Amino acid sequence: MEIQAPVGTADTPPAAAVAPLSQWQRDLLLLGASLALLVAWDVLGLDLPISRLFADGSGFPLRDQWFVSAVLHSGARWLAWAIALVLVVGIWKPLPFARRLTRHERFTWVLATVACALLIPLLKLASLTSCPWSLAEFGGTATYVSHWLIGHADGGPGRCFPAGHATAAFCFLPGYFILRPVARGAARRWLWATLAAGAVLTMVQVVRGAHYVSHSLWTGWCCCALTVVVVNASRYVAARREA
Repeated sequence: MEIQAPVGTADTPPAAAVAPLSQWQRDLLLLGASLALLVAWDVLGLDLPISRLFADGSGFPLRDQWFVSAVLHSGARWLAWAIALVLVVGIWKPLPFARRLTRHERFTWVLATVACALLIPLLKLASLTSCPWSLAEFGGTATYVSHWLIGHADGGPGRCFPAGHATAAFCFLPGYFILRPVARGAARRWLWATLAAGAVLTMVQVVRGAHYVSHSLWTGWCCCALTVVVVNASRYVAARREA
């Protein structure tokens, strides 16, 4: 009489294992999820109600307030340039937490940062969206038009989408992606510092009437998306060279 092997023994072929997602695939999923949230923000029309909290019929009272305008706006821009200079010098003389990075990785860090800093001004050149302080209800001449109505001018000067000032913070997002494989703790601290600075610069421009909240959110998303592309392309090139 033939004896059958019991179910679950070594003779039974194992179930196919699901391959874990790679890091760049997880990054793409995060980009997709955040993109869905940004689209939901636009669909819900949350920009104008928030801007109205800081304005009246004559405009935005904090537009030219000294601390907001000179320190948090102009000062933040100079600070960003100083940090960028440190990163450039760091290609040859790295900061302590970046010493485990190769020179190629440190160069990629600077390259991605500069790419993010240049991307947003280029996108703004094609924008017909005007800033909140240009709206007629705040003393300007424009009417509110969604920035996704491509080709529809709002009667104002335009060139206000995405937010350029928030780039002074979000252009440093590459630091997280570069540091993550070799110094995860430093990468997290860099990320939280970048996001905190981005949140501050976002609100600075909102209270001044220079941008809607979504303008800065889109700046952050664009910088993150470009960083994922540049960093992964650089690692691919480095891997091919080693091979």
